[in-house]
Amino acid sequence: MPLPYLVFRFSRRLVLAGALGALLAVLVMVSSSVWVREGSAGRVYDEASVPAAPVALVLGAEVYPDGQPSPFLAARLDIAKRLLDAGKVKAILVSGDHGRWEYDEPGAMQVYLVARGVPASRVVLDYAGFDTYDSCARARKIFGVGKAIVVTQSYHIDRAVTLCRHFGIDATGVGDDTVRIYTAPWRNSVIRERGAVVKAAYDMLSHRDPVYLGKHEVGVEQALS
Repeated sequence: MPLPYLVFRFSRRLVLAGALGALLAVLVMVSSSVWVREGSAGRVYDEASVPAAPVALVLGAEVYPDGQPSPFLAARLDIAKRLLDAGKVKAILVSGDHGRWEYDEPGAMQVYLVARGVPASRVVLDYAGFDTYDSCARARKIFGVGKAIVVTQSYHIDRAVTLCRHFGIDATGVGDDTVRIYTAPWRNSVIRERGAVVKAAYDMLSHRDPVYLGKHEVGVEQALS
């Protein structure tokens, strides 16, 4: 068979394989997005209308080297404080990354809240919320949360609520939009969320355990008492 013909056939197969791969990727992304939207349908509210729950679950985000929460994280914490002040929740579970000694999201979140008048006894720290899946799993399996208002940005809230519901938490959500003013970080986060939705679907289907589980912790129970 002539070499040019073999090259043509091989190239055509490569193009076909690439097209099929791209189609599969789109189908996976679309199906994952549909799963997330359906899982959170009717469960995302604004602050004023969200039904009361015992606990606000605040998901972690970037903390600066000086210990200050990033604007994205500060906005989440501000919502949780207002929910507490309004009597919508009785305790705040802050869940984030403390995988390195020098980087402590939950600790920074607690300092921020207490500095703004939230009683320390109402703030519970989860140091192993390395991602949304882990935070939701640990909220249920380690801290015994059965009902919660999840607080994060609006681009993230559907996934967060859906994952918490997957673990048996009666979850609703409040999403923040105030940090849209940070145009580039917001846009980048929205783009990353597309991949995160696929990862969330994979994590759910694989039934993986969180990076760290450990024993039952009574912090939420004590805060509610």
